[in-house]
Amino acid sequence: MLSLTCKTAIKAVIFLASKNKTAAKSSLKEVAETINASEHSVGKILQVLVKDDIINSTKGPSGGFFITDQQLQKTLLEVVYAIDGQEVFRGCGLGLQKCSSTHPCPIHDEYKTVRNAFEHLCKEKTIQDLGMHVQEGISYLID
Repeated sequence: MLSLTCKTAIKAVIFLASKNKTAAKSSLKEVAETINASEHSVGKILQVLVKDDIINSTKGPSGGFFITDQQLQKTLLEVVYAIDGQEVFRGCGLGLQKCSSTHPCPIHDEYKTVRNAFEHLCKEKTIQDLGMHVQEGISYLID
């Protein structure tokens, strides 16, 4: 359902949220290593997230990526929209262009149920919710 890029973006945002209480900025290298992704990919993803005001960055020797208290209140949905767009919650499970209730694909009804439930989860969960779980050791970002 989500692209690999979007999954990587979500992990990066959750990592930054889990560090929010320390007020420390994270380097691109630290984010990439922590979420086990390439620096090149993570760099591009973080640029998009900064542009869409999901996270912040500062340049210079004491620079890095961070998330504000206000940004922590954004939902997971905003991260998904920034990377994959809204189509992820509208598209066919098999990728068909003309899939609809009047012209359904073989998994239309079941996929629609799962897709709608996932969209609801993304609307309900804030970045702070997810970051707290990692910070408290309830959830993990790597294997």
